Amino acid sequence: MFKFSESAHEISNRRENYTIDIARRLCVITADRLYLKRYPISNPVTVFNPAMILENDEIFIYARIIIGYYVYASAIAEIRLTLDDLSDSVSHHSAELVIYPSWKYDIWGVEDPRVVSIDGKVFMTYCGRTVAYFDPHIRVERTLPITAIKEDRWKKICVHRFPKGLRKKIVSDKDAFLVKTKDGLKLFHRPHTSDERFYLTISDVDAMCEGCEESTVLNTIVVMTESDFEDKIGWGSPPVEVERELLFLLHGLERESKAYKVFAMTMNRDLEITAITPCYIMEPKEVYEIYGDRPFTVFPCGSCVIDDRLIVSYGSADFAIGICEFDLSELMSILDKNRLF
Repeated sequence: MFKFSESAHEISNRRENYTIDIARRLCVITADRLYLKRYPISNPVTVFNPAMILENDEIFIYARIIIGYYVYASAIAEIRLTLDDLSDSVSHHSAELVIYPSWKYDIWGVEDPRVVSIDGKVFMTYCGRTVAYFDPHIRVERTLPITAIKEDRWKKICVHRFPKGLRKKIVSDKDAFLVKTKDGLKLFHRPHTSDERFYLTISDVDAMCEGCEESTVLNTIVVMTESDFEDKIGWGSPPVEVERELLFLLHGLERESKAYKVFAMTMNRDLEITAITPCYIMEPKEVYEIYGDRPFTVFPCGSCVIDDRLIVSYGSADFAIGICEFDLSELMSILDKNRLF
């Protein structure tokens, strides 16, 4: 169905099933510490899987929130933090609903945002639960990536879909974000297909403008496969630039434990994988990562570089926002030991 990169399988063989957890946990933000502005229910039930972007020394967190468990329908709330807040697990914060269900592509939920800055504009790509999500007779395009742009307010631009001939084979499409490359905009995403496979892919984006409800993803390439100890892998946080390379965090669902764990890789400007951590670099170990709505889950969705630290926002057991940091020198040293080229 999709074309594989030349090194897709080789890269998977460079990884082993053990963890050296080098993430330093900084703080946890739970739903009871959030106040929703202009909404009748002041506190969400739960908050997790947060994107992150740094703007003028202010950190914007975009987190998935749920206000009721009837259909677990999510929205996205904006939370503004200072640098001092990154180590504060006590203070309360205001949050504002900025993206919520509003059309057929996300009517049953707005999930797991990733946020990037491109040419001075801020874009969010999230997973929309479509009208087909709860229909037992339809197992096609249950979730799809949707991109919005931040202007005076957040405005939804388009939904990303495969060409019509492939759509009937797409069960869902998640873990998506945009990256500007020398060859134009690329969509990093993880389609789930009718053969029950999950593919880590990069695609071209043919159109993404106001008035274009749909953007067709083209020339999809599988950049790597899961290792033999995993059920699936997926994109985590959008890349940051480190030493002229793109640094990514990814998640893997470890087969035996069913735990979500984190590994890292780098790419060059041609989007070739240049290095990958030989093991996981973070796994659920704190009680709030082990026990929650989805136990044993650390799920990175955002990152930024501050001095010599990689600050990461992640979902903690599907019920809380976790903030952690990686020493960049330590992380790059691990990657350097497992370079492809």
